[in-house]
Amino acid sequence: MVTPRLLERYRKEITVEMMKTFGYKNKLEVPKLQKIVLNVGLGEATQDIKFLESAQNELAMITGQKPVTTKAKKAIANFKIRKGSPIGCKVTLRRGRMYEFLDRLISVSIPRIRDFRGLSPASFDQGGSYSFGLDEQMIFPEIDMDKVAKTHGMDITIVTNAKNKNEAFELLRLMGMPFQHEKT
Repeated sequence: MVTPRLLERYRKEITVEMMKTFGYKNKLEVPKLQKIVLNVGLGEATQDIKFLESAQNELAMITGQKPVTTKAKKAIANFKIRKGSPIGCKVTLRRGRMYEFLDRLISVSIPRIRDFRGLSPASFDQGGSYSFGLDEQMIFPEIDMDKVAKTHGMDITIVTNAKNKNEAFELLRLMGMPFQHEKT
C-alpha cells in the first residue's frame, strides 16, 4: 500500500520542526493524529428515513468507509424523538484513511467553502483535540450536487495525542490547517 502524502510529510518535515520548536529529545515524543471522527446529526430522519440513507451514502463517498447509524439515547417529546430511533450517522477514520481524508480536506474541500476566513484556533479542548463544523456537504468533490436530496452539515473532530492546546495547534498548523490569523 502506498504511504499517504501527508503521513510522509509528517514523518520527514513536521516531526523535525516540532522537535525544534518544543525541544523534544526523541521522535516518539512528537504528538501525532490518533483519529478523525465525522458526525452527521439529522433530526428529520425520524420523519423520513430516506434523509438518513442519503446522508449515509454521502458520508461513505466522502470517507471511503461505511458509516455507523447513531440512535437517540433518550426520548424527547418536543422533537418527536423516541428512545432508540435513528437520528444520524458517524465515521471514525484511523491510519492511512485518516491521513488521506485530512489531506483532501485541507487541500481541496476547505478552499471550496464560501466566504472562508480561516478556522477558529479557539476550538481546541484541553486534551489537544480540535472540533469544527461544516454547514453543507457540497464542499466535498465526491458529492454529486444533482443527486443531493437535502443539504446537511457535519461535525469533524481531529483527535491528537498532544499534551496541550499549543502542541496540537502547532501540529495541525504544520500539516496545513488554515487557521484564522490573530489580530494584533
